[in-house]
Amino acid sequence: MEFVRTSTAQREGDAPTRDRVARTILENGPSTAADLALRLDLTPAAVRRHLDHLADEGVVESRDQKVYGTRGRGRPAKVFALTEAGRDSFDQQYDDLAVQAMRFLAETQGEDAVVEFARRRVAFVERDYAAVMAVDPDLTPAEALARVFTQNGYAASVRELPVVGEQLCQQHCPVSHVAHEFPQLCEAETEAIASVLGTHVQRLATIAHGDGVCTTCIPQTPKKEKA
Repeated sequence: MEFVRTSTAQREGDAPTRDRVARTILENGPSTAADLALRLDLTPAAVRRHLDHLADEGVVESRDQKVYGTRGRGRPAKVFALTEAGRDSFDQQYDDLAVQAMRFLAETQGEDAVVEFARRRVAFVERDYAAVMAVDPDLTPAEALARVFTQNGYAASVRELPVVGEQLCQQHCPVSHVAHEFPQLCEAETEAIASVLGTHVQRLATIAHGDGVCTTCIPQTPKKEKA
């Protein structure tokens, strides 16, 4: 039992070094164990131990090193690259930092400051909506909004609804982790959409609250008659 406790403590103590290994790969691209050892001033054996652990966790994966030009004899060297899950773990760290910053803002400045921040963050909706419509006036309001949100990292699309209008669908939300605790971010988005359209819109679902897609119902607007 003592051996298990010691091994667990060692793994926890190694975590900062493993983070350094993963971050070095993030910053420099796929790397060999020898390259990582030089950059981090570690022994190759230590680097390989950390890489094995990161691979077991699904953070990194090994690949054959690409060779440009004539390749020499022998098998190509192995390089280690971040997996998609490994990249997501860094995004999660930034999300955690954002949550801490929002908590600090709420605690020190109050609810009004959080709401004001949320509104300022979605100022791009009003700014970009007019620009998109000016370039392509044949777009429907929902289509223009989808383009605006996609340009800002939301991967949005439009679904037509019978009679009632269209549905703005955001398959990705770059602030969903933060919005789970601070719904003011979602409320500010809905408010901004309603503001640029000059009509009430209804948010039906949000990724922040566990739904697969953020959806907003955009009511039909009467088509302008040609002069």
